[in-house]
Amino acid sequence: MRDLAFVGFLAALFAFGFRRPFLFVLAYAYIDIVSPQRLTYLLLNSVPISAIAAAFAVGGWLLADDKRGLRIAPRQVLLMMLIGWCWYTTAHADFPMEARYKWDWVWKAMAFAIFLPLTLRTRLRIEALLLFMLLSAASIIVVGAIKTLVTGGGYGELNLMVSNNSGLYESSTISTVAIAIIPIILWFTRHGTIFPPDWRVRTYCYALSFACLLIPVGTSARTGLLCVGLLAVLMLREVKRRVLYLSALGAAALVAVPLLPSTFTERMETIRSYQADTSASTRLAVWQWTLDYVRDHPMGGGFDAYRQNRIRYDTVATVGDRNNATVERALEVDQARAYHSAYFEMLGEQGYFGLALWLAIHLGGLFRMELLRRRYSQAPPELAWASPLATALQHAHLIYLLGAAFVAIAFNPFVFMLLGAQMGLDGYLARKRAESQWRPIRQARPRPGVAPLQPAEG
Repeated sequence: MRDLAFVGFLAALFAFGFRRPFLFVLAYAYIDIVSPQRLTYLLLNSVPISAIAAAFAVGGWLLADDKRGLRIAPRQVLLMMLIGWCWYTTAHADFPMEARYKWDWVWKAMAFAIFLPLTLRTRLRIEALLLFMLLSAASIIVVGAIKTLVTGGGYGELNLMVSNNSGLYESSTISTVAIAIIPIILWFTRHGTIFPPDWRVRTYCYALSFACLLIPVGTSARTGLLCVGLLAVLMLREVKRRVLYLSALGAAALVAVPLLPSTFTERMETIRSYQADTSASTRLAVWQWTLDYVRDHPMGGGFDAYRQNRIRYDTVATVGDRNNATVERALEVDQARAYHSAYFEMLGEQGYFGLALWLAIHLGGLFRMELLRRRYSQAPPELAWASPLATALQHAHLIYLLGAAFVAIAFNPFVFMLLGAQMGLDGYLARKRAESQWRPIRQARPRPGVAPLQPAEG
C-alpha cells in the first residue's frame, strides 16, 4: 500500500511537470531528500527515478525556460572547480573502488547545485523549492518526533522509516538539518505566498518547528544540542524584545529539562569530558591522524581515504560513588574509523586545495546573504520579503556549518540545494536591480506629421 502511495504521488508530480517543467526540478529535489526508492519494497526499486527526474528537469529547462539575463555566479564556478578536483582525486584515490562509489552520487549533488540557480528565475520558484525542501525533510522529521514523544527515543534507537544511516536518515545529520531549517520555516509564517500565512499555516509551521526541536532529543545527538544553542543565539538578531525573549528561553529550559528522557540527559553529560566517551575520543584520534596524513599527502587521498587509518587512544572513566571513586584507564585500538567532521572529511579526501574550495563556497554564501540582508533591510513593500529570507538562509547555513564540525556531511545533497537556493535568490534580486536601473538612452520621437498632445487649458 505504501508503494502505491509513493508511485501515485510521483506519477502525479511527473504528469503535472509536462505542463509546468519546473515541477521536474522539485520532483528531483524530493527524490534526492526523501529517497522513496528506499522506502518501497518493489515498485520504485527497479526504476531509476532520480535519473529520470534529472533528465526531465534539464530537458524542460533547455526547451521551455526563459533564459534572458542568464548569469553564472562565482560560487557556481567554484562548484565546477570542486567537481573537477574531486574527479582528479577520485582518479588517484587510495581506495579506487570505494572512491568511485561515493563519486557516483557526489558529482550529481554538486551538478544539481550548479544547475538549480539557473531555474530559479522568480520568487514563486524560489519559494516552491524551499517549500519542497522543508516538506520533504518534514516527512522524516515528523515521524521521528512522533516516535520521540511515544518512546523517548535513544542513541541509535530511533528508527526513521529505514534501517540504514545514509542521507538524512542518519541521526546526527537529521538533527543538524532539522534545527537548520527552523529559520526558513519561521520565514513562511510571515512572508509565504504559496500558502498565505493565516492561522492554519502558522499553526503548522510552529508545530513543525517543535517537531524539529524534538529530533535531537529522540536521536540523543549531541550535535543537535549544539545546533539548538546556536539557533537560540542567532534568533537574538531578529527579535525586537530581547529581554523578553531571553526570559522566555530560560523559562522554557526550566520546564523542558525535567521532562527530557534519561537517555538524552545521560548522553549530553558526556559533553563535559571527551576522555570518558569512546565516540569523542575516537573522533579526536581520527582528526589527529588526518592532520598527520595530509602532511605527507597534501592533495588528499580521495574519497573514503579514512579506511586506512589505524588509531590508538586512551579512555579515562570514573567508576563508583563519590566517596569510593576509582579512575580507570584503558587503551583502545581501532581502525578505518570515519572522519565525523565535514572539515576533516574535505581535508583528508580532497587535501588543502579541496578544503579551500569548499570553504570559499560556504563563506561566500554567508557573505552574500549578509550583503542581501543589509541591502534590502529597508526595501519597498514588494521586496520586503528578501532581507528576512536572506537572513533565514544565512542562519540555516551557519547552523549547518556548526553541525558539520561533528558530522561528515560535506557533500550532503540537502546542503547543496540550500546553496542553490542562496544563489537563486542572489541572481533573482540582481535581475530586479538591473531592471529597476535600466532607462532608455533616447526618448521616443513623435511620428512625422503627428503633433504631440498638449494639455488642455482651463
